[in-house]
Amino acid sequence: MNDDTTAPAEDGAPEAEAAAALEQRLAALEASLRERLLRAELKAHAVRAGMVDLDGLKLLDTSALVLNDQDEVVGAAELMAATRRAKPWLFGGASTSSAAAAPPAQAPRPKLATEMDEAEWRAARSELLRRV
Repeated sequence: MNDDTTAPAEDGAPEAEAAAALEQRLAALEASLRERLLRAELKAHAVRAGMVDLDGLKLLDTSALVLNDQDEVVGAAELMAATRRAKPWLFGGASTSSAAAAPPAQAPRPKLATEMDEAEWRAARSELLRRV
């Protein structure tokens, strides 16, 4: 009598090894992506905190940082505040300049006769009469 339970087990061994290898690869990729996301979120917190050079992130101990269920870094703000106190040279000073925009461009308006002296008025009048 042919027992079907033993035959798939022998044939399934390579499949089980392949599945285990794929699961390991998937776990490694997930860990890599979470690490990248952690670094990206930490960079965003560093920029918001005013860090001048993001190479300063290499000086930080990030082993205590974890991502929550919403993929947000837990404790990043506290780490940046502690780093600002411990290593203030990594952060820029408070800016006193305003971010005012340049005034909008306006077409040059002609000078009014009431704003001209007599010599300018005579020159403008003669130019106007020549054009007519």
